[in-house]
Amino acid sequence: MSKTILITGSSTGIGRATALYFQKRGWNVAATMRTPSKETELPRLANVICPALDVTSEESIQAAMTATIERFGKIDVLVNNAGYGLTGPFEGTTEEQIKKQFETNVFGLMRVTRLILPHFREQRSGTIINISSMGGRLVFPYYSLYHGTKWAVEGFTESLRFELEPLGIRLKIIEPGAIKTDFYERSRDSSLLSAPREYHELAQIGFKNMDQIGEEGAQPEAVAAMVYKAANDSSLKIRYPIGKGAGALLLLRRFLPDGVFAKIVKQTVFKA
Repeated sequence: MSKTILITGSSTGIGRATALYFQKRGWNVAATMRTPSKETELPRLANVICPALDVTSEESIQAAMTATIERFGKIDVLVNNAGYGLTGPFEGTTEEQIKKQFETNVFGLMRVTRLILPHFREQRSGTIINISSMGGRLVFPYYSLYHGTKWAVEGFTESLRFELEPLGIRLKIIEPGAIKTDFYERSRDSSLLSAPREYHELAQIGFKNMDQIGEEGAQPEAVAAMVYKAANDSSLKIRYPIGKGAGALLLLRRFLPDGVFAKIVKQTVFKA
């Protein structure tokens, strides 16, 4: 019997690439998204459904899970991929932007995880794969709120594994580095225009350099392949860095003094 994966945020980028990657390898795929009526390709593929799922709505999450189980019999893997990226000077952010950042990346992920646990407990098996970022263990300028959410996901996942492993449920964290997706265009919100002018000159230099790094990043298919590896890995390994320089940067962050690593970041981000 084919295994089934449910993915949040499947309309673009990593989520979409993951849905296609698993479908091509014979899995049943629930490629969930907020507005499936806009999707034309995925529902036409064999063994793929596109239930509506908004991570801020418990009702829609439950409905998507029910539809998946009714169609495929069970869910074997959950990929928490839906996300929102807010960048820019913190002083320029609004209360609404701050709440949206955490509501999507943290509380939404927790909500989906909590609602799938009864199903996984009942079948005494299941894998939860949380899409974090190398930014869950290191930081760059103007991503303070985004980093805050990813650090929260890292801590939440690592602690939760101790509760769930005795129940047959595995947890995995994918840590993409720079990935060439629409995060740098459609998916990113910015507080720069509303920030005081004292931030603008340096921030514009920083964004130009960081966007260039993003343009040179790995393709989302590389992340999808790593998700597939994690989904089929029964070991106790929890973290899976992927993308250009991600492993090396995480290694440097682990061993270099704070001041030395901060100097490297500043030299990279603020170079003229």
